[in-house]
Amino acid sequence: MNDGPLSLGETRDLLAQLSHMPKKWLGQNFLVDGNIVRKSLELAEIKSGDCVLEVGPGLGTLSRTLLGAGVELHAIEADRTMLFHLEETLKSRWPDTFFLTEGDAVDKPFADLQNREDGSFKVVANLPYAISTPWIDAICGGPHPSIMVLMLQREAAERLTADVGTAHWSAVTIQVALAFEKIKVHPVPSQSFNPPPKVDSCLLVLRRRDNPRRLSPRAKAVARGLFTQRRKQVGSSAKKLFPDQADVVRWLERLSEFGLTSLARPQEIPAEAWLSL
Repeated sequence: MNDGPLSLGETRDLLAQLSHMPKKWLGQNFLVDGNIVRKSLELAEIKSGDCVLEVGPGLGTLSRTLLGAGVELHAIEADRTMLFHLEETLKSRWPDTFFLTEGDAVDKPFADLQNREDGSFKVVANLPYAISTPWIDAICGGPHPSIMVLMLQREAAERLTADVGTAHWSAVTIQVALAFEKIKVHPVPSQSFNPPPKVDSCLLVLRRRDNPRRLSPRAKAVARGLFTQRRKQVGSSAKKLFPDQADVVRWLERLSEFGLTSLARPQEIPAEAWLSL
């Protein structure tokens, strides 16, 4: 067995051997394009000795390419069939550098990574659409990786990196903007997967800012609440959601420092203003 990506034929053969049908609810669209796998490593600037986090390794086409490149790989997988396959194949070949965790990536966003508070790790992952937002939210709240290369639906990538004042500016987008800089969006054709998805996909490259920041738990809670009523002015929404709460009242008054008033809608408020909560 080589250390490169799995081809379409190899992927189909493996799925047949495992008697496994891709599970839509887990977002199992298996990557079968070696060029995209290699592009992922290139964009992540992978080198031997890197510590890498992967979400949903599946059959392991990305995993084995990363391991073959000499990284220390920490992966989390929810599907028991895939876990068994990975343990029998990759774990047995790379016992000292492949660390596999069973579970939901939303519950365990960093898999088993420990002692990485300085963010000295990278993320290379094919994220299921259903978990992309909550997973990113969790990543933004913890140690910030130095770089992330995320396979996403293009719509999800656009939502996560939207600009203030646009329809997609949200509580999660604010956190992404505070911690990361969008470097590149690389298109990925549907034929790169088995089965091919019915939506456009891309590789989103995010690099940690020189001075990454994060919202306080209180600011996140207030932002989430106000964004549930994004069509309403933040002043009127705050009166209903956070009545007479002194910190929110002070924050509304401080909006003037950013050229805004309580008549603004949440999507009009820049990340810097949310930091002041």
